[in-house]
Amino acid sequence: MSRRRFAAVTAALVLAGTAPVLLPAAPAAAAACSSYPDWQAGKWYNAGDIVRYTDGRAYVAEHGNPGYDPTISTWYWEPYACDNGPETPVGSFVVTEAQFNQMFPNRNPFYTYSGLTAALSAYPGFANTGSDTVKKQEAAAFLANVSHETGGLVHVVEQNTANYPHYCDWSRPYGCPAGQDAYYGRGPIQLSWNFNYKAAGDALGIDLLNNPWLVQNDAAVAWKTALWYWNTQTGPGTMTPHAAMVNQAGFGQTIRSINGSLECDGKNPAQVQSRVDTYQRFTQILGVSPGGNLYC
Repeated sequence: MSRRRFAAVTAALVLAGTAPVLLPAAPAAAAACSSYPDWQAGKWYNAGDIVRYTDGRAYVAEHGNPGYDPTISTWYWEPYACDNGPETPVGSFVVTEAQFNQMFPNRNPFYTYSGLTAALSAYPGFANTGSDTVKKQEAAAFLANVSHETGGLVHVVEQNTANYPHYCDWSRPYGCPAGQDAYYGRGPIQLSWNFNYKAAGDALGIDLLNNPWLVQNDAAVAWKTALWYWNTQTGPGTMTPHAAMVNQAGFGQTIRSINGSLECDGKNPAQVQSRVDTYQRFTQILGVSPGGNLYC
């Protein structure tokens, strides 16, 4: 059984109202990240309070909370821009918000740029390893694949509801506590199956096994699950997509790691070409060469 299954992207529109719109934090006045008090677990914070997390980055409380982890409880916290060089959490991503909007002009409002940048702390090596060219190539490769999986970041959940009851493997010792039909595809890389929700949740410190709906209700959690797969899973390939781009194996190897058993080695050249075309368009937007080995 494969580690995960991609839902087919259909022409149907994502159901209206399935997920709230998460708005980015208000622009911040420039200040050194180190000037804010250190975050403390268990301490009460009021809306508007700003803290410096253990990674040196600043976060602002969007809602009052009893010291929830800013990198996990993204309903309560948002990254806060501060002028402190490499500690600045906003604006350090190699893809600007304007470029992101250019890549996804028709995206579902659920897939916010702020949600993506908030998720980056989960895997700091992503699009932040190697030369500037490699960083941009990896970001373009990731975004091209998620674009393909979601119809241009349109679909938040799997469109074929008839598949929903199929993603529960009762042979696992933890079963399917959220229900037989709760583990359908969600998010930028359509996370599915109870064992993948368990593995992703364990890695991210989020209880996705019992609350898989977080992936369709919290943009940062959705992006984190996609980054979890990209950075840690080989799928049907021999390397993670992150390793493929950082080690210059080429974009084709990211396709193999994501859906190679159904698309690579001549099985579905049209789907492969669609991914490659999107990747080439995104690298053009970022002003870098796509590199070699584009096909699988």
